[in-house]
Amino acid sequence: MRIDPQRDALLVVDLQPDFMPGGALAVAEGDRVVAPIAALAPRFATVVATQDWHPRGHVSFASTHGRKPFTSLSLYGGEQMLWPDHCVAGTPGAQLHPGLPQALVTSIIRKGSRRAVDSYSAFRENVGPDGTRLPTGLAGYLRERGVTRLFVCGLARDYCVRASALDAAAAGFATWLVDDLTRPVDPESRRRVDEELRAAGVMLVDSAALAGDDVCRSDGSDGSEAHDGGRATS
Repeated sequence: MRIDPQRDALLVVDLQPDFMPGGALAVAEGDRVVAPIAALAPRFATVVATQDWHPRGHVSFASTHGRKPFTSLSLYGGEQMLWPDHCVAGTPGAQLHPGLPQALVTSIIRKGSRRAVDSYSAFRENVGPDGTRLPTGLAGYLRERGVTRLFVCGLARDYCVRASALDAAAAGFATWLVDDLTRPVDPESRRRVDEELRAAGVMLVDSAALAGDDVCRSDGSDGSEAHDGGRATS
């Protein structure tokens, strides 16, 4: 599979200071993915960046419920993880990291902007009070631009990157997670997340394999057909 700048897109998830070391919801080594993502971005004509963009008192904030961060509560038929206050709309921690070349970003998706509903995925909000997941419009944007394959990177691997990759595959895009350009909140989540990605047909690839002309799948094909889960190697 050769990277086609017109048919392939790069999705950069939540590359924001609040998720970097020293931030309100720091992901270990989150800052280490910034420079390689910035180096990869010029290969794509379509680069979408997401931002967590929460109002104060957001439903995902532990402080909203008088609880401790990293606990959970039942919400809308599921479990809501409660986080430290982070990525509050308009604050420095919610801005895109300055290391991401914003001149290359063709669209920005701001998620989690409704106080009562969280949003991990770039494609859809989490389940809301009415039991539905409202779309962000990203799938339509990508289709209008002729995108058929999506490369996903950013933070955090076990939450917003995972959710975005799963929804991308469900929306019909051939989806690749650029594995070395992600970092998890919980390092112990790898096996569980990998199994979910594999079941959804999401492939794993390392950025080194994208530096050349070809990316080969683990089954030896060029990735132009339906993918079956696994890791691409150079």
